[in-house]
Amino acid sequence: MHNSGFNLCNLPPWVIASRHFNDNPHPLEVQGVRLANRFLFERLAAIDSPDERGTVFNDYMSVKFQLHLWQEQATPSARRSLKNSYLRYLRGWMMDSNSVEGAVLKGWVESRTGIVPTFHKARITGIHTESYYGYVVDRTAGSKRTSAINSQLDILYEFCQYELARRFPGELCVTLYRGTFAADDYDVVEELGRREKIIRFNNLVSFTSHEERAWEFGSTVWEIRAPLSKVFFFDDLLPGSILKGEGEYLVIGGEYRVRRVMCTV
Repeated sequence: MHNSGFNLCNLPPWVIASRHFNDNPHPLEVQGVRLANRFLFERLAAIDSPDERGTVFNDYMSVKFQLHLWQEQATPSARRSLKNSYLRYLRGWMMDSNSVEGAVLKGWVESRTGIVPTFHKARITGIHTESYYGYVVDRTAGSKRTSAINSQLDILYEFCQYELARRFPGELCVTLYRGTFAADDYDVVEELGRREKIIRFNNLVSFTSHEERAWEFGSTVWEIRAPLSKVFFFDDLLPGSILKGEGEYLVIGGEYRVRRVMCTV
């Protein structure tokens, strides 16, 4: 998998992207984010309700990045830069992961973990390819729509990690499913058996925690064990989420051990 030579995490790209990391998960953190926003996490520690913690998080983000002041800005571009918050990019990904919003989220993963995307509108085989250039164009176009979007996504990831630790104490992994109609289009790193293999996924991938829902998205369904430390977002993280109750997870990619689920219908 193509990895950049640097990142902003506590582990190098080739470790985070490896199957060995998934088999032996470790905590991931974006350098300096928890410390710089310690007031938020100190406040969250005193709140028992997940929905209330989500509301506090949204309010904190609104104040920190002045998102609630978008109507008071003098120019249309200034108003858009505040109105188009992290929520806009999550919605854009859910509509189309190959959108400019999708490129921004993949760009965040690349800049923070060092894992380069393998697909955006077309297969990306290296950083010197035309398809990679197209992805960079979309990422740049999307990033300029919003003020400090990468910093917003940094805090969102750290909040997600905080919530997972609160909701699933002691757990390291979660079982997830992905349905696909194009199973042959994925990079197979190793065949492990008739129903098991190592697959190289894109640097950010959607999964669901509901096996039956995965069948809605393809004739092949894969089951994985994803480290909670590689979960960037999940459907119940924020109150009023457009995905609430859908079981959707956005997971940092790399090499995953997958098991093909047999259809019982």
